[in-house]
Amino acid sequence: MDAEWETSNTARKSKGKAKAQGGSAGQKKASPSTSTKLRGLDKDSPEVRISKTLSWLLRHGAQGEGLAMRKDGYVKVVDLLEHPKLKSQGLTLEGIKAIVKADSKQRYDLILEMDDGIKLEAISPGSISPLPELGPTDSVLSSKEPPSEGTASGEIEITNDKKYPIWMIKARQGHSIKTVELELKPIKSVSDIPTRIAVHGTNRRAWESIAKGGLSKMKRNHIHLAQNVAGEGVISGMRHSAKVLIYVDVQKALDAGVKFWFSENGVVLTEGDERGFLTQKFFEKVIDVGTGRELNGWQVE
Repeated sequence: MDAEWETSNTARKSKGKAKAQGGSAGQKKASPSTSTKLRGLDKDSPEVRISKTLSWLLRHGAQGEGLAMRKDGYVKVVDLLEHPKLKSQGLTLEGIKAIVKADSKQRYDLILEMDDGIKLEAISPGSISPLPELGPTDSVLSSKEPPSEGTASGEIEITNDKKYPIWMIKARQGHSIKTVELELKPIKSVSDIPTRIAVHGTNRRAWESIAKGGLSKMKRNHIHLAQNVAGEGVISGMRHSAKVLIYVDVQKALDAGVKFWFSENGVVLTEGDERGFLTQKFFEKVIDVGTGRELNGWQVE
């Protein structure tokens, strides 16, 4: 889940404060990056490193890397494909589609959209999902054949020569970019969660800090909780590498005024309190994955 982020974030603190992220399509972009180095480890396959780079750009690195991002988190695919990190790998629109469809955690939304916001096509994990056809009065597509889907922008010739559909992509959750405002479904009661479970997976090093001060959203916009442990029908929100499981009493937190939401791929999100923390008083239990036993010493009065 957030273990990798927690560890890497701690390491970065010794190097100074991270550069501010954020921005939107309407704001001035930072100078484009010229680095072609991919995210990930040397031992990772090229495909994994490309996927990690895509995720990082859409969640954390957009403005710092010179990419315009809308307030709803969407970035133009054509801009991504021109980014040095991805362009150096020869990534195409078809490659982006393959990443989205193969992503088991359903991290992304990929859409073909008109300038006025009308969505023509949506691609989700496992399939291509065309949206309902436009009505006769709304149709703007010409009768001419569209260009190949392999084109970066997915542009199609339009009769009025003013509006052009374009491929857009966003990450569904996990942002540290503060200007991003995702459409999230509010959770009003623990009964809104099908499993009635909200659990955060982390590593033992991070747990030492969490046990003293609670869960923190840190540089991210939300604390992430899964609806169950990894391997128990969880789509996203829980790493298989988690060594410590922190079960949260969602109803108790809701009753105390803490807000929770669902992301589009089922992750339970919360901003925590005014400091960005979900304190230990909202922990229900903490389990050591290796032994299966409950951990103690974190309880507060």
